[in-house]
Amino acid sequence: MENLLKRKIEAGEKGIGTFFEIGSANAVECLGASGLDFLILDSEHGPFEAESCADLVRAACLRNITPLARIKDCSRPSVLKMLDIGVQGLVVPCVNTVEEVHNLVDYAKYYPVGNRGVMWGRDAIWGEADYASHGLNSYFETCNRETLLIPQCETAGCLANIEEITQIDGVDGIFIGPFDLSVALNNPGQFDTQEFKDAIARILKACKDAGKLAMLYTGDAKSTRAYFEQGFDAAAVSLDTKFYINAFRGLIREIKEG
Repeated sequence: MENLLKRKIEAGEKGIGTFFEIGSANAVECLGASGLDFLILDSEHGPFEAESCADLVRAACLRNITPLARIKDCSRPSVLKMLDIGVQGLVVPCVNTVEEVHNLVDYAKYYPVGNRGVMWGRDAIWGEADYASHGLNSYFETCNRETLLIPQCETAGCLANIEEITQIDGVDGIFIGPFDLSVALNNPGQFDTQEFKDAIARILKACKDAGKLAMLYTGDAKSTRAYFEQGFDAAAVSLDTKFYINAFRGLIREIKEG
């Protein structure tokens, strides 16, 4: 198991990805061929469950695009199912408390960091992969290192506790959901307010102080470049569905207006 997104960021580069909504293994391969670094399988707002995601993860690994998943909640089954099919990172929505994050670490990380239930899943070839065949300690160490746990900061509770959350052992980074965060700040969709900018800066500083990854959702190339210049490590740019629609809209417009 090697998390290529993690390696890239450790080398000082920026990670570029998108949210995956289309739901086809062929579409995953196309995103890999495009040069994107990662995709986020959206089990929170998308229709995907672990069974359907397994083939999408296979396709991602085939084309060297790191498969992350936004799980649907903070529960143990949601965490375990996605990890056991080989997802290499979890983005966890609607986190509010420090206790919830400690529980997430307990579910997602093996001993001695957490208490993840032992399973040699699909990625480990059910125990036959090299990294999984040299005893539990080696297997645990690899999984804990290469599997990213990334709580999503999008609630007032998470923001209020962000410094403590980022310091928790087993948390690998924070993913900012700007739309829900703007709602939590009582200014839905307003990203230019000083309060919103201060919140973004506070989250970024907490990540940097703790040596954790800082990731977020962006809408376009311009805003992505600006956030990278600010110090963010990776961005999920828009949705694959929106790119699909806009590409064909542009083609149709170009044909008609010639």
